[in-house]
Amino acid sequence: MRSINKAGKVVAAAVSAVLSLTALAACGSGDAKDATASLPDPTYKVSASTPAWKSDKSKDNTLTWYVNADWWNKSFGKDLITAQIKKDLNLDITFVTGDDTKLNTYFASGKLPDIITTFDSTSKVAQTANQWALPLEQLAKKYDPYFSKVAKKETLDWYRLKDGKVYGYPSYSNTSADYKSGMIHPTSAFIVRKDVLSAIGKQDFTTPEGFVKGMQAIKEKFPNLTPFGFNDFTDNNSSLQSTVQDMLGVPITTKSDGYYDRDLDADYVKWLEAFREVHAAGNVSDDSFADDADTFKEKVSTGQYGAIMMQNFVSTGTQLQTFASKNPNSAYQAVDAISSTEGRKPTLSQSGLSGWSINYITKQTKNPAKAIQAFEYLLSDYGQMLTNFGIEGQTYTKNSDGTVAWTEQANQVRLNETEKWQKEYRMGEFVLFGHDRYKALNKASYVDAIWQMQDWGQQYLTPQFKIENIAPDTGSAEARSLSAIQTNWSTTMVSMIRAGSQSDFDSILKKYKQFQKDNNIEQVNSIRSQKIKANVKKLAD
Repeated sequence: MRSINKAGKVVAAAVSAVLSLTALAACGSGDAKDATASLPDPTYKVSASTPAWKSDKSKDNTLTWYVNADWWNKSFGKDLITAQIKKDLNLDITFVTGDDTKLNTYFASGKLPDIITTFDSTSKVAQTANQWALPLEQLAKKYDPYFSKVAKKETLDWYRLKDGKVYGYPSYSNTSADYKSGMIHPTSAFIVRKDVLSAIGKQDFTTPEGFVKGMQAIKEKFPNLTPFGFNDFTDNNSSLQSTVQDMLGVPITTKSDGYYDRDLDADYVKWLEAFREVHAAGNVSDDSFADDADTFKEKVSTGQYGAIMMQNFVSTGTQLQTFASKNPNSAYQAVDAISSTEGRKPTLSQSGLSGWSINYITKQTKNPAKAIQAFEYLLSDYGQMLTNFGIEGQTYTKNSDGTVAWTEQANQVRLNETEKWQKEYRMGEFVLFGHDRYKALNKASYVDAIWQMQDWGQQYLTPQFKIENIAPDTGSAEARSLSAIQTNWSTTMVSMIRAGSQSDFDSILKKYKQFQKDNNIEQVNSIRSQKIKANVKKLAD
């Protein structure tokens, strides 16, 4: 599923945008203090020790759930997973999907669906949720106190707005405990084909000098391969920015918790110089700067790169597995590489507390009791096991050590009937409240081709909670400045790598620094520092 999850994340990021506060206000504002007081009383006995869906015997419940992503599978109740959800909750869900235009239309009309899922915790929609959504903890107190047993306190606190209430709950929100548990994995690594490694002899990819030589060695032994590959630049700066910075352990803040410009870190810049040398030697294809995600994945699936700085190998897992299955002696594997020249250890990242999709129950929901029950159900161990592994005894069994194994029948379908596995089982695909800690119970949740990569980076996994959501508020002058600076950095970084000489490299970097100054970088960074300090305070509370 994580490949679906991450692929979706990319798409979702692309459609995320800002909705006008005016439109939001049209839905009604005001203090959410008594937001649940006027809601109908529950028709069942409420208990803190029993999930409310087990007590609620009402029939013919319906909810409309809008997901702000066109790719979401709207089917409900026809596959193994959602049929069980429908049965357990006595609930029919009508999913509606769309993009920001459709979401804007909802707010402009003043008519909201029962539940809304968005994908940007920094958006106006998220930040003004008190105007249009119901506070989850108050809803739970009234209808389903068991919610407090399944919702993570650290996540709730992270999403608490200035009025002290929580309106949205995310998927894939990794807490401090998750990072310490060993049940979530890093998703980035420098990977090299096994046959390449065998052919080029011992190489030191960890130093800039050794890296340049290593890429040349690949070219000499495998002239038909592109020695050094990296992710596409479609939605960000490929794997050559934050991924490389994480490999180098570049700090995320100053020692006093101020904003630290990782792009200008001397260690990082030194490695960009090495990449320039690799390009100048003809060991980076210029096509790599223009390839889209599909083209990059196609090249991975056919093994066209000798080595890859891979960002999110989970979302490329299918392609890595395709190549590995056809070429078991050439499969990609993670190796030590691109290391700090200053002795810092890698600090590989994963999703943070902000998570991925964010789910809200609107003030206009026609069935608030069933809505919060659905949230509690999907967050619970029971709901997570169902959505990840199906039905115990039918599709999976539990081992004595707490791990999970597919039943033989389910495993045969998984391995040999992909379409049936996706459409009739929908295993690991109903992810609006998903979390990787459950997928870790079954190693086979991930394709074999990435297991070694996960193991390689596990020791370096480090949270970056402090720098989540620190960009200036959308619509502000500083936000516009930051957007211009980031756009300029994208072209600057590519130009630096493609520079014909070191002096050209230095000149391009100098121009970028001036561009930053001309675009109010000090004020932008001041806001970032303020938000970092607010995050630090929030994490300490």
